Amino acid sequence: MKAAWKELTPRQKSYAAAAGIGLAIVVAGYGVWQFRDGADDDAASGSTECEDVLYWYDPMVPGQRFDEPGPSPFMDMALVPKCAGETAGAGGVSIDPTLVQNLGIRTAKAEFGILEPDVTVTGVLSYNESDVAIVQPRAGGYVERTYGLAPQDVVSKGAPLVDILVPEWGGAQREYIAVLGTGNDELASASRQRLLLLGMSASLIARVTRTREPHSTITVSAPISGAITELMVRPGMTVSAGQTLAQVAGFTPIWLEAAVPETLAAEVRDGQPITATLTAFPGENFTGPIIAILPSAADESRTITVRAALSNPGRRLKPGMFAQVSLVPQSERALLVPSEAVIRTGERTIVMLAQKGGGYRPAEVRIGREAKGRTQILAGLAPGEKVVSSGQFLLDSEASLAGLDVRPIDEVPMASSSGDRKADENAADTYTATGTNNAITAQKITLKHGPVPALSWPAMTMGFATKGPAQVRGFKRGDRVTFTFTQSDAGPQIVSIRRSGQ
Repeated sequence: MKAAWKELTPRQKSYAAAAGIGLAIVVAGYGVWQFRDGADDDAASGSTECEDVLYWYDPMVPGQRFDEPGPSPFMDMALVPKCAGETAGAGGVSIDPTLVQNLGIRTAKAEFGILEPDVTVTGVLSYNESDVAIVQPRAGGYVERTYGLAPQDVVSKGAPLVDILVPEWGGAQREYIAVLGTGNDELASASRQRLLLLGMSASLIARVTRTREPHSTITVSAPISGAITELMVRPGMTVSAGQTLAQVAGFTPIWLEAAVPETLAAEVRDGQPITATLTAFPGENFTGPIIAILPSAADESRTITVRAALSNPGRRLKPGMFAQVSLVPQSERALLVPSEAVIRTGERTIVMLAQKGGGYRPAEVRIGREAKGRTQILAGLAPGEKVVSSGQFLLDSEASLAGLDVRPIDEVPMASSSGDRKADENAADTYTATGTNNAITAQKITLKHGPVPALSWPAMTMGFATKGPAQVRGFKRGDRVTFTFTQSDAGPQIVSIRRSGQ
């Protein structure tokens, strides 16, 4: 082929190229005609499904309406007609089963479960302000020595901080030694009392009594172990009695102060455990209880300060270190749906309900806390109702186009009758767990139990209803037990219980 092309004259080559271009144009034109013809056929076929078409739209962009059929300017598909008088089955939006399959629409039941919120905030380590000592001398004098200490030095309890020469002690101690030489016990007692009033310790007076030599230098020691946060003396200074020489702050245990948004203020409480991770020790978790919730909020950040105490063996944790703090609020049982099923419009919160007779309908709900991909429903749904967890935004748009009313919160279906509930209890699954008895009342036993994988429950302490006092008679606090229970809308109830090992 290449050899034949080379043998052509330039004029012949130009004719061949023009012929090729013309053929390409014809093929392209035919393809466009076929595409438009197919699109027109699709649009025409769509229009024949309705006696009266209101407008055409793209299901992926339902807010944009068109007066004429044709291809969508947004997607590679034909516009869909909106028919006058079009209704949806069972009072909702009706979707073709094939479209449901293609869009991947999934549903999930509203079910009771344990909500385990996990709130992560930032915090900073600080000195333990409840373990602070102010160092002051009992008498005034001259600073002779400071032992080379400086601020932020760490000292142990009893470590010497400063030596102070007290001139007036020398004369008083010599008088005391002279009185001791007289053998007059009354004068010696009065002289000893004077030394105490001058600020001498009992151990120093005993030393003078034993050695019969004056000691007019006092050594001031650290009253606690910790870091010297303030040091206000240097050799040669003159100090007076009661003057602050230094301040020592402890950091075992160390404080962790975390900034919690005020919107989460209800999630924290005294004694609540927290877990902290620090960049200085990757892979390690440090735990401790909340010991205080400070009474005021920060104006700039709108946060409250939560203070926890962390054990600090070896003093590895240093004040000023940054921490990520995980707060674990108290677990609670609640009606839950997948968080992705919730649609927030700005004015209200809705979910798309899957109707029993087919179709979908929007319903307004009131939500609570959210954790681990699940959202608490406070009102607007009944247990067992199915909500759309995937593709719900397309259904919501279709419902808006159809002009469907959103189901109000107060139109939730009534719960099943007492007879139905009785049957449900008899048919309920039972679960087995082990735990420790924490408390017993006439109608309830509180157990600290291990995980229940079948219910996705973690280890926790919670109450279980009993069938009466006779079921738990003979059990006492601290007993290790193995028990079976049922889980229903009314809460968990003990079916059988026995001491472990029996």
